[in-house]
Amino acid sequence: MDRNRIHEVILENQAFVKNVPLLRRDISLSPAFNYIFVGIRRCGKSYLMYQRIQELLAAGHSEEEILYFNFEDDRLDGITLSDLDTLLQCYAELFEHKPFVFLDEIQIVEGWEKFARRLADNKYSVCVTGSNAKMLSKEMATVLGGRFIVQDVFPFSFKEYLSLLEIKTDAVSLVRDKNKIVRAFEPYFCYGGLPELRFAVGAEKRMWLSNLYNKIYFGDLISRYKIRNEGAVKLLIKKIAESVRQPSSYARLANIVSSCGSKVKSESIAEYIRYAEDSWLLFHVENFAAKLAEKESVKKYYFIDNGILNLFLLDPNTSLLENFVAVTLLRRKKEFFYYRTQSCEVDFVIPEEKTAIQACFNMSDPETQKRELSALKSLAKVVPLEHFFVVTKDEEREITTDWGTVQVVSAWKWGM
Repeated sequence: MDRNRIHEVILENQAFVKNVPLLRRDISLSPAFNYIFVGIRRCGKSYLMYQRIQELLAAGHSEEEILYFNFEDDRLDGITLSDLDTLLQCYAELFEHKPFVFLDEIQIVEGWEKFARRLADNKYSVCVTGSNAKMLSKEMATVLGGRFIVQDVFPFSFKEYLSLLEIKTDAVSLVRDKNKIVRAFEPYFCYGGLPELRFAVGAEKRMWLSNLYNKIYFGDLISRYKIRNEGAVKLLIKKIAESVRQPSSYARLANIVSSCGSKVKSESIAEYIRYAEDSWLLFHVENFAAKLAEKESVKKYYFIDNGILNLFLLDPNTSLLENFVAVTLLRRKKEFFYYRTQSCEVDFVIPEEKTAIQACFNMSDPETQKRELSALKSLAKVVPLEHFFVVTKDEEREITTDWGTVQVVSAWKWGM
């Protein structure tokens, strides 16, 4: 490797990362730990790395202490595992510090995890990102042997999305700028919170999301896992999207896919779904009322971002609302379930917080209200509950019953 060129890259990157304009994410990182950032493609993992660097600089560290490499830089083409030590040597030729090490898109270097583990063992502070096609959270927890904390990175929350639009969310602004906030929620609700979408206008948003989905589908699923029955996977994801609010078993999904011409077994369906979850396309929720065997085989599936789900739907509103609630709970790191028996069905239960949540697009119809409240009442008889919510698109009121108070809350406010 040309050592003079590496010197240039080190110095250029030090100047670059300190000046990257970014929106601070609602993610706290401890200086005591090493991190690997994982999440769906284009969710902002590299920018979280930049945020970490700028926090170090703000805390009094100098830019000379930063060693940052983006391995998609063409000047690093052809780099191998044995060359990674050369990067450290080149840094030592410039500075006497023990650097904070940031390795962006490191998956390009075969065997990189050995280098990352050695850095951690030698007490370097290290942060790593990589594409989902090579680096997934379960794999990283194994290969890095507990030396790194796996930090999940999600698309923007609605609050972060408002910050991107420079809309304040303090108590006064929530009242004064309510109409502006409600208007901003509509595109967020339909197209999701992936950061780069802010540059797309109108039909460009759907085109951008479609291109992203194709990269995930072909790169992170079909190519990575060498799937030969491509038609079955495509149809499976479509059917999951169309039934996102309904529990699905592997057997049922296998029957649906097979009936449409792509013969597939239940075992293959389970495998394909696991691949989709590892690629951060889907996640699942289990039935709180089910026995262990059913918990494993019958689940609800949601998409990690409303925008990608919306690609598959013709009448999306009710599905997008429930998906939005599920993603918000996931982002908040809640342990949550759905509850379903022959006589009762509630969308979400958070046992630790004694909370039950229904997702209902519109509660204005008396029969709809009766149905939603009846389910919450039935659940309250068998599960200890103190808090009841019905998340709607835009309704807000309080309903007092003899078994508890139900907060009817608009999605935009609940999502804050």
